[in-house]
Amino acid sequence: MSRVSLRESSSETPAVSQARRDVAPAGDRPAADVEMARVLGTVPFRMALDASGAGIAHWKHDPLHDVVEPMSHHVVMAYNGSVQRMERRSGRSVAIGTFRPGVVIIIPEGSSSRWDIPKPVDVVQLYLPQTTLKRVADEAEAGPLADLLERTAHPDPVTSRLLLSAADVLEGNEALDTMFRQQLMDLLATRLLAAHSGSSNMVAPARGGLAPRTLLRAIERLRSDSDDDVSLAALAAEAGLSRFHFCRAFKDSTGLSPHAWLRQHRLEQAMNMLRDTDASVVSVAATLGYSSQTAFAAAFRKLTGESPSDWRRRAR
Repeated sequence: MSRVSLRESSSETPAVSQARRDVAPAGDRPAADVEMARVLGTVPFRMALDASGAGIAHWKHDPLHDVVEPMSHHVVMAYNGSVQRMERRSGRSVAIGTFRPGVVIIIPEGSSSRWDIPKPVDVVQLYLPQTTLKRVADEAEAGPLADLLERTAHPDPVTSRLLLSAADVLEGNEALDTMFRQQLMDLLATRLLAAHSGSSNMVAPARGGLAPRTLLRAIERLRSDSDDDVSLAALAAEAGLSRFHFCRAFKDSTGLSPHAWLRQHRLEQAMNMLRDTDASVVSVAATLGYSSQTAFAAAFRKLTGESPSDWRRRAR
């Protein structure tokens, strides 16, 4: 397997790094999804964003020879495709790397560089606001927040695996996709602070599970039909914890993340409706909040190995 060759990328001085971030005022920078659409000249294969532009996007694009202008989000990418060489230029700094699974690319907020990628690319991108990074650093008691480092085909199989799996987990269900995206952003923000910032940030250890009454209330909220009730912000506020610590404590108590628990609950609801009622598959999908019958069927098959119609015939 080819090795990565980097020149002047991660050893850049803070002064040079900061100068590059000041190319455009923060308020004038486009959101990451907008700039990526311009540069890549296509639409994403799959995307889930919130109102701030933070989110996950899966792109399949042609060879690239263009400048990525400063953006209002940090962008983290994981590559999914055949091995190929690429080049990234930021001022006098040149990084030559090898795209392959298991490596990541990081474009810090406000950074600009020219990219030369000779072959088509299949990539999953995370768009992370600086406010999220700061919040997670504060909640995780990780110490002073340092700038993210530019990374070009940098070996990090943990981050790469998380990002590449993210695109497959998006199900076309607003509540599930929103919760998953929020959990992933917090998890990856923690990872970035520990492995890809200019200081040695240490994340505070877990504090144990939820108190029984708090856990019961959280589960009641997750069983609610209201998307507002199942947001991470609402769940964490009810428990009197930060989002970061709520997710850790919930998993410690149940063995599942809030997203995984809600996903399992929605599957059980779907099975009950398919087995015990004559509701159509379209109606079941709509009741459970899926954007289409196709999205529901794909999510159901992923968890059970069967289509909803086949499962219903077998269960009755």
